[in-house]
Amino acid sequence: MKTVKTQPYAIPLENVESEHCAMIVNKGLQSVEGITQHKVEINNKQAIIETEKPEIAIPNAVKTIRDLGYDVATTTQIIPVLQMTCASCAVSVESIIKFLPGVVNASVNYASAEVKVEYIPSLVTLNQMQVAVQSIGYDLFINQDNSQYETLEDIHLRKQKQLKAKTLGAIILSVPLVAIGMFFMDIPYANYIMWILATPVVLFYGKDFYINAWKQLKHRSANMDTLVALSTGVAYIFSVFNTLFPDYWHSKGLHAHVYFESAAVVIAFILLGKLLEENAKGNTSSAIKKLIGLQPKTVNIVDANGNQMELPIEQVEVGMTIIVKPGEKVAVDGIVSQGSSFVDESMLSGEPVPVRKETNDKVFSGTINQKGSFQFKAEKVGADTMLSHIIKMVQEAQGSKAPVQKLVDKIASVFVPIVIGIALLSLIAWIIWGGENGFTQGLLALVTVLVIACPCALGLATPTAIMVGVGKGAEEGILIKDAESLELAKKINAIILDKTGTITKGKPTVTDVIWAEGNDSSKQILIAIEKQSEHPLAEAVVSFYKDENSVNVNHIESITGKGVKAHYNGEYYFVGNKKLLFENGINISEKLDHEASKWLLEAKTVIWFADSKNALSVLAIADEIKETSIEAIQELQKMNIEVYMLTGDNANTAKAVAEKVGITNFKGEVLPKDKADFVKELQAKGKIVAMVGDGINDSTALAQANVSIAMGKGSDIAIDVAKMTIISSDLSKIPLAIKISAKTVNTIKQNLFWAFIYNIIGIPLAAGILYPINGFLLNPMIAGAAMALSSVSVVANSLRLKYFKN
Repeated sequence: MKTVKTQPYAIPLENVESEHCAMIVNKGLQSVEGITQHKVEINNKQAIIETEKPEIAIPNAVKTIRDLGYDVATTTQIIPVLQMTCASCAVSVESIIKFLPGVVNASVNYASAEVKVEYIPSLVTLNQMQVAVQSIGYDLFINQDNSQYETLEDIHLRKQKQLKAKTLGAIILSVPLVAIGMFFMDIPYANYIMWILATPVVLFYGKDFYINAWKQLKHRSANMDTLVALSTGVAYIFSVFNTLFPDYWHSKGLHAHVYFESAAVVIAFILLGKLLEENAKGNTSSAIKKLIGLQPKTVNIVDANGNQMELPIEQVEVGMTIIVKPGEKVAVDGIVSQGSSFVDESMLSGEPVPVRKETNDKVFSGTINQKGSFQFKAEKVGADTMLSHIIKMVQEAQGSKAPVQKLVDKIASVFVPIVIGIALLSLIAWIIWGGENGFTQGLLALVTVLVIACPCALGLATPTAIMVGVGKGAEEGILIKDAESLELAKKINAIILDKTGTITKGKPTVTDVIWAEGNDSSKQILIAIEKQSEHPLAEAVVSFYKDENSVNVNHIESITGKGVKAHYNGEYYFVGNKKLLFENGINISEKLDHEASKWLLEAKTVIWFADSKNALSVLAIADEIKETSIEAIQELQKMNIEVYMLTGDNANTAKAVAEKVGITNFKGEVLPKDKADFVKELQAKGKIVAMVGDGINDSTALAQANVSIAMGKGSDIAIDVAKMTIISSDLSKIPLAIKISAKTVNTIKQNLFWAFIYNIIGIPLAAGILYPINGFLLNPMIAGAAMALSSVSVVANSLRLKYFKN
């Protein structure tokens, strides 16, 4: 009788506080697959389980505990994965990590080359995961500080540089090889010259194919690298043998052909395909790096004696008093303790108007102080700040997407073993039924099948179409980062638009102005006051009257929450809201009041200008809608796409803008997290969601969306997180981007179709299927030429995208 070896594992519990809770958890664990014994220890707050298969039992136990309403103390991290070359690599990495005891879940995103792993730190460490991944030929980039993103970018750039050099070298050596192989085979020592030229291509430029194929073989799997390695390796070794021992074939009445050019050209084309794919991939790490860059490296703190001292951001502790000068970034989250200023919080709210901050108001990390100075007490530091939470949400949204299973890699997982099987069957069939020269013809058939089946066309089908499609988009002012966005854009059936900077211009401007009869001569005084005002809306007035002269106004006094009071030429003047005028007993004419009321209904901000007795003028300020927004929204709706508008602005403004542009689905006063949650809601209903935004506040929703689109005049963070960027910030480019997506995807499908037709016809011919009928045998040389022709036809088809017109 076999003895079952079990081991105990401690699962740390949260909110299991009583014996009753322990009893519920114990009862729940009874039905978990793989657990032989279990008990809950209330004092230690842990569940001890014994199991023979921890990779199955622990994740199931955690799920069961959570389903019962309790929780397990786990850690979730996103870790970069190095040296993956295809989707099957992602599957291998995911499987090996999931097999480790203590790993609750692992998901590898091949597109971003990251693994999102949830684990129990007391049972498994990051180093143990790294060792496991290294054992199958890959690696994890484990670095606990933020500098990892710069290092990853360096790795990515170095990889691209090496790939460019290899591709260029392989092409340079392949050109004379093809010339000799096709036209100058009769020159002296032709085989030896070709051998010399082909060797660096196969053994140096193409060495990664053989290394990766060996990794796959060790784990009993295969991918496109396997086929490349087999076809080029067999062709190369066969050619070396024929060069050194030509008499072997001559004695059998056959010519000793060499296929050096086939081996080299195959590697050159595949390297070119990989280079094109690398160029098409977006680099998400730079977005995170720029978010981290919003936080200053040092801060100025004030001690109990009022002395200022500069400290590194890492040494800031809760309770410290920090001073923020004009133009500086707020380092951590806190509460204002002294002074006042206007703070640009557009990274959080997306709204262009800075917010006034006074004593007891909250300030947030990454926001930018404007003109005044203030002191605040640190409340949240390090990973607890709002900016850190945004960084984490962006990371999680990027890593939570399902791994991109490239169509070519899906096909290759079945295609490669089938091709190898056909090649071997061809050899065996020729040995059995081929007669005297059966082995010779069988070996030639095997090489020919592997050469003609080499997936150059398959490898180029996607990246070439992407390259041309992305280029076409760039011509139209649309920057497209990756194939996933191109593939999904044509499927979009719900689109979420941010208001400020997306539908509107994102800058407050004076839209209307009325002067009381005979008082427009006072505008020079208004301009002078606004020039000296710290209020952000003052800039809109100054800009509106930029060609007008002003006077010298002295004694300007700021009145908190209401406006400013100024003294000029023996008279007092006021600029601010209606409450300011009422409190100073200023008369407002019916005409001015009527217009101001009308503008307020349109969700515009109203500014009053008055002397000590009468209101002289009233101005309306608003964020104007872009000229093309209405037309673009109508076109999206005609394409049967549901259009939504989300904004951090108030509900009245949201309603006014939505009505003007024809949007019926809208929400105001929406926080960054709410935007991301709304995207998830639509996705849960089966929608393919596009998010369009321009601010840092949109970055989490952009990362969560199926297709993310940034406005080019927006923040760098939004642009880096988004997979598409509209350079001109013109909404009418979005319908065009969707059409380019559809055209590009159709081109990819056409490319794959022709690549398969070529293989479906070519492989049986290479195996010798027509030999019993008419004696036709496909020469490996012709197979190599056909292989190259298939690649050229795919590239030519992709180039047709250049001539697409809207």
